[in-house]
Amino acid sequence: MATNVDIKKLLEAGAHFGHKTSRWHPKMAQYIHSKRGGTHIIDLTKTVVNLEIALNFITEVTAHGKQILLVGTKRQSQDIIKKLAEDTNMPYVTERWLGGMLTNVNTIGGRVKHVKDLEERMASGELAAKYNKLEVQRFQEEIDAMNILYGGIKDMNSRLGAVFVVDITHDTNAVREATKLSIPIVAITDTNSDPSLVKYAIPANDDAIKTIQLIADYIKAAIEEGKAQAAKKAGDDKADAEEPVAPKK
Repeated sequence: MATNVDIKKLLEAGAHFGHKTSRWHPKMAQYIHSKRGGTHIIDLTKTVVNLEIALNFITEVTAHGKQILLVGTKRQSQDIIKKLAEDTNMPYVTERWLGGMLTNVNTIGGRVKHVKDLEERMASGELAAKYNKLEVQRFQEEIDAMNILYGGIKDMNSRLGAVFVVDITHDTNAVREATKLSIPIVAITDTNSDPSLVKYAIPANDDAIKTIQLIADYIKAAIEEGKAQAAKKAGDDKADAEEPVAPKK
């Protein structure tokens, strides 16, 4: 089912406001409608088209049971992306992007395994039985600190279906690593961005909280639609497997 994007909601959210004309990226020219008071105005009719294409792709990815890594480390997007990830059970990065999060599987995987092991030992009471209160407190502080950096990717699969990035000029390392691994990137591209760096560019204001929230809401609906399709297919396959075969005469 195709997702219909409401252009009026994009307008109300300020999605059309780009950066100052002096900060533009020439490759965004195709998405710019006009100039107003020294600021570029994004053509929202093109935003609607590109966003709908991106949403259909996200639905397709999740319908195949694949994960989408959600990335938004700048202040305006952190809470929105974390909430989106928690609501959809997707991996996320909202704090600092650590070099190698996608490309250095051994190192990052080792850190994730370490924090998971500590959590298990803490939950089982093993640490409390073996160490004094101060030492246990230090273990808890280590767990908390590591969860800030790695908490969002603890259950990330080794092969992602896609990466969504709020601001590709801010999270350049995420874009670089996903590109190196040929993982499709869906991203909001403001007028200062290079849309050719991503497969699915969504021309829109990547600084306005209302715009980021609106696009996150659309992405949430697309992920939920994909999961519903996956669940239906799994149910149909199970029903087919359980259907009795008529005996041969």
